[in-house]
Amino acid sequence: MHLSEPYWIKTRRLTGLLLIIWITITFLLSWYADWLNQWQILDFPLGFYMAAQGSLFIFLLLIWIYNRSMRRLDAEYGIDDE
Repeated sequence: MHLSEPYWIKTRRLTGLLLIIWITITFLLSWYADWLNQWQILDFPLGFYMAAQGSLFIFLLLIWIYNRSMRRLDAEYGIDDE
Protein backbone atom coordinates (compact mmCIF):
# COMPACT_ATOMS: atom_id res chain seq x y z
CA MET A 1 0.00 0.00 0.00
CA HIS A 2 1.35 3.41 -0.96
CA LEU A 3 1.12 5.97 1.81
CA SER A 4 1.03 9.63 1.05
CA GLU A 5 3.79 12.06 1.85
CA PRO A 6 1.68 14.05 4.39
CA TYR A 7 1.33 10.89 6.49
CA TRP A 8 5.09 10.52 6.80
CA ILE A 9 5.58 14.23 7.46
CA LYS A 10 3.08 14.08 10.32
CA THR A 11 4.62 10.86 11.65
CA ARG A 12 8.14 12.30 11.64
CA ARG A 13 6.94 15.55 13.20
CA LEU A 14 5.18 13.71 16.04
CA THR A 15 8.16 11.42 16.64
CA GLY A 16 10.59 14.34 16.60
CA LEU A 17 8.49 16.41 19.00
CA LEU A 18 8.13 13.57 21.50
CA LEU A 19 11.84 12.77 21.21
CA ILE A 20 12.72 16.40 21.99
CA ILE A 21 10.40 16.31 25.03
CA TRP A 22 11.99 13.04 26.17
CA ILE A 23 15.54 14.39 25.85
CA THR A 24 14.58 17.65 27.57
CA ILE A 25 12.95 15.87 30.52
CA THR A 26 15.88 13.48 30.88
CA PHE A 27 18.58 16.14 30.92
CA LEU A 28 16.73 18.91 32.75
CA LEU A 29 15.78 16.66 35.65
CA SER A 30 19.40 15.59 36.00
CA TRP A 31 20.75 19.11 35.53
CA TYR A 32 18.44 20.66 38.14
CA ALA A 33 18.40 17.78 40.62
CA ASP A 34 20.18 19.78 43.33
CA TRP A 35 17.72 22.64 42.97
CA LEU A 36 14.75 20.22 43.04
CA ASN A 37 16.06 18.58 46.19
CA GLN A 38 15.02 21.57 48.30
CA TRP A 39 11.46 20.19 48.22
CA GLN A 40 10.28 16.89 49.69
CA ILE A 41 7.71 14.35 48.51
CA LEU A 42 6.95 11.51 50.93
CA ASP A 43 10.16 12.37 52.83
CA PHE A 44 12.26 11.99 49.67
CA PRO A 45 14.02 14.88 47.95
CA LEU A 46 12.10 15.92 44.82
CA GLY A 47 15.16 15.44 42.57
CA PHE A 48 15.50 11.85 43.76
CA TYR A 49 11.76 11.25 43.48
CA MET A 50 11.61 12.61 39.92
CA ALA A 51 14.59 10.49 38.88
CA ALA A 52 13.17 7.35 40.49
CA GLN A 53 9.44 7.70 39.81
CA GLY A 54 8.38 10.97 38.21
CA SER A 55 10.35 10.67 35.00
CA LEU A 56 9.01 7.15 34.47
CA PHE A 57 5.45 8.47 34.63
CA ILE A 58 6.35 11.19 32.15
CA PHE A 59 7.89 8.62 29.79
CA LEU A 60 4.80 6.43 30.02
CA LEU A 61 2.67 9.48 29.26
CA LEU A 62 4.78 10.16 26.15
CA ILE A 63 4.27 6.56 25.00
CA TRP A 64 0.54 6.87 25.57
CA ILE A 65 0.42 10.15 23.59
CA TYR A 66 2.39 8.57 20.74
CA ASN A 67 0.13 5.52 20.63
CA ARG A 68 -3.06 7.58 20.67
CA SER A 69 -1.78 10.04 18.08
CA MET A 70 -0.58 7.32 15.72
CA ARG A 71 -3.88 5.44 15.97
CA ARG A 72 -5.70 8.65 15.08
CA LEU A 73 -3.29 9.36 12.22
CA ASP A 74 -3.58 5.79 10.89
CA ALA A 75 -7.38 6.04 10.97
CA GLU A 76 -7.23 9.39 9.16
CA TYR A 77 -5.24 7.82 6.31
CA GLY A 78 -7.22 4.56 6.30
CA ILE A 79 -4.48 2.19 7.44
CA ASP A 80 -5.81 1.28 10.87
CA ASP A 81 -6.06 -2.38 11.87
CA GLU A 82 -9.59 -2.27 13.22
